[in-house]
Amino acid sequence: DMRKDDLKYMPKTARLLGTKGMQFKNAFVSYGLCCPSRATILTGQYTHNNGVWTNGNPPNTTDGGWEAFKARGHEQDNLAVRLDDAGYSTGLLGKYLNQYRGKAVPPHWDRWFATSTFEYFNYDINDNGTIKHFGTGERDYLTDVLRRQTQQFIGNSVAGGRPFFAYVAPIAPHGPQIPAPRDQHTFDGLQVSRLGSFNEEVVSDKPPWIQAQPILDDARIAKIDAQHEGRAETLQALDELVAGVVNKLKNVGALENTYIVFTSDNGQHSGEHRIPDGKAQPYEESIHMPLLVRGPGIEAGSTTDMLALNTDFFPTFTDLAGATTPEYVDGRSLRPLLEGSTATTWRTAFLLERGIHPYPGLSQDAEPLYGIRTSDGRKYVEYSGGFRELYDLNTDPFELDNSYDATSPPVDLATRLEALKGCAGATCRAAEDGP
Repeated sequence: DMRKDDLKYMPKTARLLGTKGMQFKNAFVSYGLCCPSRATILTGQYTHNNGVWTNGNPPNTTDGGWEAFKARGHEQDNLAVRLDDAGYSTGLLGKYLNQYRGKAVPPHWDRWFATSTFEYFNYDINDNGTIKHFGTGERDYLTDVLRRQTQQFIGNSVAGGRPFFAYVAPIAPHGPQIPAPRDQHTFDGLQVSRLGSFNEEVVSDKPPWIQAQPILDDARIAKIDAQHEGRAETLQALDELVAGVVNKLKNVGALENTYIVFTSDNGQHSGEHRIPDGKAQPYEESIHMPLLVRGPGIEAGSTTDMLALNTDFFPTFTDLAGATTPEYVDGRSLRPLLEGSTATTWRTAFLLERGIHPYPGLSQDAEPLYGIRTSDGRKYVEYSGGFRELYDLNTDPFELDNSYDATSPPVDLATRLEALKGCAGATCRAAEDGP
């Protein structure tokens, strides 16, 4: 649930990864919701190809969550499988997939320390097939436990002489936003950024469910601010986790030969367009991600404007590892960008999509959508109910003015969107690159 502008609360991460590596200004997820985004990271596929449309909350278990991921065979072939087959020691430490309740360790994970909890204290962990309970003591704070386990995995892997892949997935800053005891009151009184879209005054051009949203009153804004304060405070231990990983790599002599990638699964609304919280929307707050990469051959302090997507992590890691990237992967390797290439052909657009959201009964979350976001700052969204949105983010960065006109629709964007809706593998990359 960490969105791009939350990075300002993590100075160690910005210094150790951003200043020492590459910052992506335009990194996105195609579907800003927990489980679909994580499924995309592990499969390298858009949601319409991997089939994980929801978080799996009943009654939609067949369309999402761990159950859908497993039923579609993704535990038998995913990023970890490919890297393990290439000789890598693979470890998952933290959140796996929503609704994960299994005791068996999925194949090809050598180190398994997984949870699907959203609790920072008093939770269970599947530790290599054994369920272990962590209580309410300070050392039980989940982010700190993951920091220690990740450092141990790094140390053991280096000592064993194997290259390693660590998928480290803390839950911070996801609700209930409980900071480590040492970080409580770090940001007392912090207010969420009042972006131009915060508590938007005129919403007559927005989808019907937003038009029905009331203006946020003082009590609701105070709650939003309190949640934001908690989010910033939970990120402090996460900042220390990143620093701990860097320090461990340095201490075992592996820092200069390791790529460190920091990103998020989706963003979070905090009052923008009158949306008090939540995600899964096509707006920038849900889909625009932090992405920092440090590693061999990456120029310190470099940046790129190129569009990066969560479909890209799978092919990037297999490329860097010298493993074969399967044809079903929709994304592309970020390696040319990391190495500073400017001559490569690159995507100029990507697909936005949303299926049935896992909270039945909320009309704003039940309507599927498809959309397209371009590198030149245009965004076009088609809702299944017929509503349309069109924004020029160059002149309207907060998406205040829906300029869609049914008498003059954006034919070029609609045509490219049609190609993206049904793309798979290489056809996705072709549709992203041009008309």
